[in-house]
Amino acid sequence: MRIAVTQRILGLLLMLFSTTMLPPVAVSLLYADGAALDFVYGFAVTLATGFFVWLPVRNDQREPRLRDGFLIVASFWVVLGTFGAAPLLFSAQPSMDFTDAVFEAVSGLTTTGATVLTGLDDLPKSILYYRQQLQWLGGMGIIVLAVAVLPMLGVGGMQLYRAEAPGPVKDNKLTPRITETAKALWYIYLSLTIACALAYGLAGMSWFDAICHSFSTIAIGGFSTHDLSIGYFDSNAIELIAVIFMFIAGLNFSLHFLFWRNFSFRHYAADPELRAYCSVLLALVIVVPGTLVLTQGFLPETVIEGIFQVVSVATTTGFTTTEFSAWPGALPVLLLFSSFIGGCAGSTGGGMKVVRVLLLYKQGLREVRRLVHPSAEMPVKLGQMAVPQRVADAVWGFFAVYIVLFTIMMSILLATGLDQVTAFSAIAASLNNLGPGLGEVATGFASVNDVAKWVCIGAMLLGRLEIFTLLVLVSPTFWRP
Repeated sequence: MRIAVTQRILGLLLMLFSTTMLPPVAVSLLYADGAALDFVYGFAVTLATGFFVWLPVRNDQREPRLRDGFLIVASFWVVLGTFGAAPLLFSAQPSMDFTDAVFEAVSGLTTTGATVLTGLDDLPKSILYYRQQLQWLGGMGIIVLAVAVLPMLGVGGMQLYRAEAPGPVKDNKLTPRITETAKALWYIYLSLTIACALAYGLAGMSWFDAICHSFSTIAIGGFSTHDLSIGYFDSNAIELIAVIFMFIAGLNFSLHFLFWRNFSFRHYAADPELRAYCSVLLALVIVVPGTLVLTQGFLPETVIEGIFQVVSVATTTGFTTTEFSAWPGALPVLLLFSSFIGGCAGSTGGGMKVVRVLLLYKQGLREVRRLVHPSAEMPVKLGQMAVPQRVADAVWGFFAVYIVLFTIMMSILLATGLDQVTAFSAIAASLNNLGPGLGEVATGFASVNDVAKWVCIGAMLLGRLEIFTLLVLVSPTFWRP
């Protein structure tokens, strides 16, 4: 472990991140909301900290190794959440303590969308914009952005990229150079954001709301500039636009890249994860709106509302048009469980990822068949490709660790005095990067005690980095020479 390498890159990344506090200054000046200095102070503190972290080791030009990459990514996301909270701490409106400010910043950067704020409609425009921008940056991953920039500063990016994306099928570069991969992904991400903003604007949103909501839609984040979220606009057209772009953002971005490069849909059609993703959403779209129609009567608005909420929760976006926690029967719990599956690997969605759940399902079927044919060789396949046993083992390991961590964190929340429904849904909403839950956290986390908030902050970071990137740091093996 080479701490100097980690320190140098962490300092550079902090200085880079400090520049993201400048656009809200322009927004504040444009709308004259009086919050510009909050972001100037946040920029100065973050820039100075990054500079003084980088300065003592600026001449260490060694490339980061894989272990260094894990430490850099984990450290940076923890530090990022802390310094991302700086403008919120300096702000007089809203007035937030350290716990709430860090919770809000981490929730934004991890694209969770859980919030401790109320009265969003009355907050300064720059604060609202900053929250949305945090989600947009976190959606594709600030590290991937840095990978495209750091080579200009003499820092390679492959180790960082592998640490940032530790999914079940990794190390598949879309282009020969990791820098070009990162740039290609950001071009696609930016293009989808612009298209979404234009669609929202043409459908009736103000351009400020359109830009802000396009940030959180493509990032699958769920923050809004209004307390009523998308329901504020009371527009079927806006809801359908959101459904389309949430669905697209929940796909593996490598498929978007292959389409952009080849102008062919065959990669979408041939992808087994995409077929499973569509199957899950289709089943939910049939069950949820169907149940609402049976219990509330047929109305076009009811059907659209059901479809919207299905896609929003299943992709872990977290936008709302109604309090789905008050829906009849098993619908609220069914929607919450759908967030455990989440989006596709390589998307901006949360959850365990469709490909992992698909592999668990296929392995379960294989074990059933082995009861009948115990001597047969039955490889698990994704499409026509046999899945290596190491990948299958990693998926089971991920699932086991996920369940253990979920149980531990939920138990801690119960010990702080939260009821069972609130504790379960708060961890589910945090670990799956969903946002809204059930019980006391159906509309926000403001009423949750500080200990529970810190547990949820940890859950959000674990979910965003897919657990192992953080857990590897507590392994004795990681620290051995």
